[in-house]
Amino acid sequence: MGPGTTNLMERVEHLVQEVSAAVIEPRFSALRSGDVRIKSPGEVVTVADEEAEALLARGLADILPGIPVVGEEGSSLDPSPLAAIGRDRVWLVDPLDGTANFVAGRPDWAVMVALVDEGTTVASWIWRPVDEVMYLAELGQGALRNGAPFRRTLPTPPIGDMRGAVLTRFLEGDVARRVDGNRHRFGQVGAGRVCAGVDYPAIIEGDQEFVLFWRTLPWDHAAGVLLLSEGGGVARRLDGTPYQPAQQTAGLLAASSPAAWDIASAALLASTDSQSRG
Repeated sequence: MGPGTTNLMERVEHLVQEVSAAVIEPRFSALRSGDVRIKSPGEVVTVADEEAEALLARGLADILPGIPVVGEEGSSLDPSPLAAIGRDRVWLVDPLDGTANFVAGRPDWAVMVALVDEGTTVASWIWRPVDEVMYLAELGQGALRNGAPFRRTLPTPPIGDMRGAVLTRFLEGDVARRVDGNRHRFGQVGAGRVCAGVDYPAIIEGDQEFVLFWRTLPWDHAAGVLLLSEGGGVARRLDGTPYQPAQQTAGLLAASSPAAWDIASAALLASTDSQSRG
């Protein structure tokens, strides 16, 4: 990323923590009437999401002037900035990943920021205030957990011992049928934490070997995919092609290693018709 990278990583880290402490954390388990509204069917947004995104956008503009900020809440109102992700240098911001958890008083939520340069994620920050954990990743430079190197070292277990998660809410058609018919092949397949800022680090931490997502909005995944790849894992589209934030293709499988990805992909997406005939 060039000179000054360390300073950039530190400045964004401090910004994320400051914004979280100012407008998000005080509202955790303390939301008032009127602080939450329906954004779309099954989706909620809070004043914490909106205020945090505005503050992050302002702070990031001070750190790197002239670079557009593509945030979840702003893009839901005006999707036009999404077109810049593949061709320009942009910030991606998810001010409160796991909003439903936040509203329910559950601890699985995070603040996520990623810097994307011409379609490639080059730096990312994931802050989990409840756990007091900050994850940083820089393209080609590795990943950090609270300043310490963060890398998956556990071997890939046999399929019968593999643990994973499938976010089934948006799964469609044949993929949904195949996944449902194949989940018994693994040791454990849960529903995920409904927060990418928790599910991606959990792969490197050793809590699970894979996660299957269907909806792949860039602010939900860019930060976590870079953290995962710099920590020894891999995230690919269901056809095996690499993840790119600008692509809006549905389906993304994240795994602890290329070997784990191959096993999980083949098993989850195997034809259940051929199994039943066999």
